[in-house]
Amino acid sequence: MIDPKIFYRKLDSLLAKIGTEKSGEDFLFTIAQELEKTFGEDLHICNGRIYVEQDDKFVLVSPKDNTKNYLTEIPADSEPMQALLKSKTYIFDDPNFTIDSSVLLKKDYRIPAAISVKSPDSRWIFVFELKSGWIREEIEFCFNAVRTVLNYRLTSEAVKGEMEQAVQIQQSLLPVNIPEVEGLQIAARSIPAELVGGDFYDFFDFDDDVFGVCVGDASGHGLPAALLVRDVVTGLRMGLEKHLKMVYTFKKLNNVIYRSVYSTSFVSLVYTEIEKNGNILYVNAGHPSPLIYDGREFREMPSTGLVFGALPEIQLQRGYAYLKPNDLMVLYSDGIIERKNGKQNDFDVTGLKKIIEQHYDKTPEQIIEIIFDTLYVYGGKKDWEDDATVVVIRRTA
Repeated sequence: MIDPKIFYRKLDSLLAKIGTEKSGEDFLFTIAQELEKTFGEDLHICNGRIYVEQDDKFVLVSPKDNTKNYLTEIPADSEPMQALLKSKTYIFDDPNFTIDSSVLLKKDYRIPAAISVKSPDSRWIFVFELKSGWIREEIEFCFNAVRTVLNYRLTSEAVKGEMEQAVQIQQSLLPVNIPEVEGLQIAARSIPAELVGGDFYDFFDFDDDVFGVCVGDASGHGLPAALLVRDVVTGLRMGLEKHLKMVYTFKKLNNVIYRSVYSTSFVSLVYTEIEKNGNILYVNAGHPSPLIYDGREFREMPSTGLVFGALPEIQLQRGYAYLKPNDLMVLYSDGIIERKNGKQNDFDVTGLKKIIEQHYDKTPEQIIEIIFDTLYVYGGKKDWEDDATVVVIRRTA
């Protein structure tokens, strides 16, 4: 079984590539190759090919040379094909019910697995072969994620105006103003890689004694990410403002995300409640660890559970920290530490800590300005490849 952290990181990178890869005649073939290249060894998949729907059959269109003698046509009305089109993702592990019986004749035991992909005017199927050692949950999760993002990419290029909708959704979610909280200085900034992205932050001003802040990162970009962020932020606001217990709220939210139409996506999120005396209760669902710096040393707020949406049930615990007077707390998304320079080296947590150390005495607003200016130069003054978010809080008393 592939390590979950490695799996999510690879999958997120692949989904991002689907969103940014140049469209054209070879777009789908490129993605099929990238899927096999990224997960071939981990998920035991090989021999990807693509069929397009033509009249009453699906016809092989990639690879064009067909040197491996793949099946060239599959009837659209066959029962296995109908099962695939209905479920969108299908593993044909029954030898008597298969989309391509030729796979079963190979020397080493293999079975076909497929996904269906569609745009407003076309439909394709991707067929792969699974070698011994495959795990159903990993295959289905990966294939469903790829299928969902591909469907969106193909549809978004055919349907105008979706990005405008996404912009409006995201603008309605981010806080309009930074709250004024006695004893705290607060600053925040989020820059999407595209018009909209999957990063978000929010504040929860419960009363004079407790202040909440969260930073999250939904996989992907564009409208699907904006809709997923909308669901997460709405769920958090409803649960937390009703004073439900922190862990209970997050477990319920995970279940809602998993069962939603965007269940093939996932969300990392850290949520903290800062009490007036400096005590901090938090949950960290697979998000980069926030940093606390007192002018001498760093303390981290590590993960207390898995990302949201990957599993129907997750184990999630509370974490504890403390913010002394004049301490800085820095929450951020992975777009900050994974910003790359010309040599493809990540800025990394070490680079972020260096900025915080050097500019500890400055205000949160100034520190955020320096972080983004430094990273812009570090990345060769190029556009952001991933959404980037930072929230800085200083306890003043």
